[in-house]
Amino acid sequence: MLPYYKDDDIRSFTFDAHGAPYTRPLPTIPTGLPTDAQGTITISHHSAERDITYTAKGKVDCLVTGPRTATLTAVITEVSPGGPLTVGYRVGLSVYDGDRGKGRSADRVGFSWNGANLLPDGEAEPEDAPVGTCMAPAPYAPVTKGGYTVTHTELPPVPDHT
Repeated sequence: MLPYYKDDDIRSFTFDAHGAPYTRPLPTIPTGLPTDAQGTITISHHSAERDITYTAKGKVDCLVTGPRTATLTAVITEVSPGGPLTVGYRVGLSVYDGDRGKGRSADRVGFSWNGANLLPDGEAEPEDAPVGTCMAPAPYAPVTKGGYTVTHTELPPVPDHT
């Protein structure tokens, strides 16, 4: 459910992300980063108005956690026909692992598209801003079915290559 936009659409986010620190060297950072990660995401959006379900899959490239929270990014690798995301586009997602002891999930999710990551430019129509690694909005949308489990791990120090 999106608290700011009421519709009958069903949005589903599935994550399987794991930290893989210092495994993705960059041109000026040969060790890679402590937030390097691997895994997959699947995004599904059923449009009630159009009676169609769009899906996208992506490869996780960054993950950072805090107690009961996680932020990750993934690069989209597959999109179903008509889907709004494009192959090669990086998306940011965040989750909050809420208290399950009250009968209903208190989990939340946030995602970087759909107006949450724009570049306004005067009078021109805002365009989507690029998403950097591990960048996502706070988990703003309530999870109404299912939930997430976040296992927090402190970021490891830079490896000693001496």
